Amino acid sequence: MSGGLFELRRDDITGWWVAVVVERAYDHRRFAQAAEQVNTRGHCQNCDVAPPEGVFRRALRPQAFTIAGGQREAAAAGHEERDPGLGLLGDVGEWATIAAPKGHHGRLASADRDIVIRMLTLARAEVARARETPGIDYVQVVQNVGRQAGAFTDHLCIDLYQLPQIPHRLGEELGGAARYLIREGICPWCRLVRDEVARRDRVVYEDASTVAFAPWAGRSPFELWVVPRHHEADFGRATDEQLAGAADALQGVLRQLEVLDQPPYNLVLHTAPTRERVDDTYHWHWEIHPRLRQIGGLELGTGLPVNPVSPEEAVAELRRAASGQRDDGPRDWDQFPRG
Repeated sequence: MSGGLFELRRDDITGWWVAVVVERAYDHRRFAQAAEQVNTRGHCQNCDVAPPEGVFRRALRPQAFTIAGGQREAAAAGHEERDPGLGLLGDVGEWATIAAPKGHHGRLASADRDIVIRMLTLARAEVARARETPGIDYVQVVQNVGRQAGAFTDHLCIDLYQLPQIPHRLGEELGGAARYLIREGICPWCRLVRDEVARRDRVVYEDASTVAFAPWAGRSPFELWVVPRHHEADFGRATDEQLAGAADALQGVLRQLEVLDQPPYNLVLHTAPTRERVDDTYHWHWEIHPRLRQIGGLELGTGLPVNPVSPEEAVAELRRAASGQRDDGPRDWDQFPRG
């Protein structure tokens, strides 16, 4: 067993550190929690506006982002006191959703495969279209499931946010990936796919097009990455075959996570910015973050993520559940493979 309470692991792409708790027995009951449904009292806005059939796009808020800048910038522009009618330094972007057909309030894991593929196809079109939209630097594609994960509806949907800036997290990945390529001569996600498949102990799913695994420096318990084998920076350029592969992988991985009592989660797409060419260095992929715990003071004070379940523990638990051998009692850290 490790000598410390925490094992500090560094993400090879961003350089960020994560504290993995190692001096604590794993107990399935601590992390299995069901996603809380959103109480709409039988009323669903997506169903209200849904066409007779098929997946559809719904605009939720045009010009969703008001650019305020820094406090001094806003004051210099004469907008020290916020007034929604002023727009501060500018209103841009959009918040939209891609919704499954009317009445589809189930989880993505159990949805019809064709519906999932059509939803991803619309998301691809939105990412590609943003390249021609002035003032948009990035499109964030997310799925929030359960009240704990910030969901506003139980309708099966994927949200899209057109952002006027490159998010901090993505900026760190872009810079880290470029440095990694210079240092190692290969895209870091291509290397991860190769190495994780060779190691096996953190892989939860693989087929001809996609590999899913728990990252070495995962920031949250049971965090999983879904990475296509084919190198491509921009999700907006994914082929139909690659979209079908992504749909199969996402559904397969999310079905495995159902063992945690159908938990709340955030599904997040990472893709290339709209105005930068990062074809050699970046690699689009999905991240899945089950929402199984509260943020503690150590994380708030330091910015250091604390993961109470190691990636190796998480994968071992998912594999045990898949084989029907899960024991709901606690198990010691030494019972799990270490990497």
